[in-house]
Amino acid sequence: MDDKKKDVIRETDAKAIRLAKTLLRSARFGALAVLEPQTGSPLASRVGVATDIDGAPLILVSMLSAHTPALLADPRCSLLLGEPGKGDPLAHPRLTLICQASWLERGSDAHVRAERRYLNRNPKAGLYAGLGDFSIFRLEPQRASLNGGFGKAYLLDRPDLVTGGPVVEELAASEQSAVEHMNADHLDAIAVYAHHFAGAAGDGWTIAGLDADGMDLVSGDNVCRVFFPQPLAAARELRPVLVDMARSGSAAARTQSEI
Repeated sequence: MDDKKKDVIRETDAKAIRLAKTLLRSARFGALAVLEPQTGSPLASRVGVATDIDGAPLILVSMLSAHTPALLADPRCSLLLGEPGKGDPLAHPRLTLICQASWLERGSDAHVRAERRYLNRNPKAGLYAGLGDFSIFRLEPQRASLNGGFGKAYLLDRPDLVTGGPVVEELAASEQSAVEHMNADHLDAIAVYAHHFAGAAGDGWTIAGLDADGMDLVSGDNVCRVFFPQPLAAARELRPVLVDMARSGSAAARTQSEI
């Protein structure tokens, strides 16, 4: 029986990690599973989702919700991400994260950064994010299970999903100014990122977040993930990479239009 189970799980490769990170970074919502304090029974509910700059999921929840006191009583939880499309919902990729929830104290550096990233991603949440009964939890991934479709199952560890190193804090210090600058002055470049590198359709794309691996773009309720050619080793690499991607994507688009 154990041998058969092992045969189902494929070797985790770069393609699987890329898919898992795409599902994580592009999720707008997820199914959160917690343990009910009174009974120990599993309790699942839908929550809005964003990611911290290193890739850890962020949720904004009310104390009036059943899952919030559950997380405070027992931080063990699971988060299911992935949106079904047409046809069989089980044929579409999904990612299940096993996490430890960490409540972020309001006003702390971690909370300020998390709230900024969450609201950049979910601006409508600004209507209630400041209310006293709302809190942000950071879900620390311990491991994950990726189902990329029928016969495509993988097991992932925390390093496969969460970025570490000095670059994380470096980017966190300059991310917001870079996002605001790009959205104010370089919407044409952002359109190139969305159309050429993500294959996304439509207009109105803006940057919701930047990190060492890439960027999250939004247009209304649509989200797409764009990865850099190589992960950034330092924050100073961000601007040259964005410039190079805009140039190469524009050149490719011109070539395609001439064919």
